Amino acid sequence: MSKRIPALTPKPITQKQVMANFPKRPRDSHKGMFGSVAVIGGANGMVGAPLLAGRAALKLGAGCVHVGLLADSAPCVDLLQPELMLHNAHDILSSTPFAPSSSKGNSVIAAGCGMGHDLAAQKLLHDALSSGAALVLDADALNILALRPDLRTLLLARKGATVLTPHPGEAARLLACKINEVQADRIAAIQQLARRLRCSVVLKGVDSLCITRDGKLFVNRTGNPGMSAPGMGDVLAGMIAAFIAQGMSADDALLLAVHLHGAAGDALAAQQASIGMTATEVTEWARWLLNKWAKKC
Repeated sequence: MSKRIPALTPKPITQKQVMANFPKRPRDSHKGMFGSVAVIGGANGMVGAPLLAGRAALKLGAGCVHVGLLADSAPCVDLLQPELMLHNAHDILSSTPFAPSSSKGNSVIAAGCGMGHDLAAQKLLHDALSSGAALVLDADALNILALRPDLRTLLLARKGATVLTPHPGEAARLLACKINEVQADRIAAIQQLARRLRCSVVLKGVDSLCITRDGKLFVNRTGNPGMSAPGMGDVLAGMIAAFIAQGMSADDALLLAVHLHGAAGDALAAQQASIGMTATEVTEWARWLLNKWAKKC
């Protein structure tokens, strides 16, 4: 990592804080009021990742959820969640409301879940970065950014909100350092990511750190070892996208999603389900908790 930035003391995220700006739904609501999410990814052998993210976006309140898949023999319907609209990944970013000429404030692209990093994936990330939609960049989108300085330049030129969701390995690749350097000073690492890439960031792991676009630093205390399981990051990306689509700022959406995601895992652990916990179960508990919390607001 480069020269150290003076460290801040992160503030703990609280339930009261994250729910303060969660939008209330009027009685005459319709799905068009709650935004559109496009999840882009799903190369050969990894279709499950964007489906998990899409299901999370749907169940955490997004109005419409599209999933763009890269796989050669991608399904045309999600039989477990037929409300999702499945597309070829190469088509979705050229259509309303995600194309650069037609993207709107309540459209969100979550890119990277199981996307791979071949040329097709790199082209998709280029197109996503060129869109005016808000972005949530996870997994392989982060790995591609680490490989492509030109795409990092495109990221810096964006006017729309962008959220990055690296785990320590992805953070190390973005910072061109070793994982143990990131873990030795996680606060310095996330500050450097936010400064270099001008984004909101969550550095995942024990006591995940979140930094807002203006540099405010938070630590999340929810979550447990049972969440060390496949698909958890995909679910988190979908949750962040859902909350942005519903009208929250990228910073507020990030803090709510991270805190709620961990709280859902804790609720599962309280049911003696730590070993063998699944990302699908976390989505279900997150929806239940969100509705419970919303009633108290």
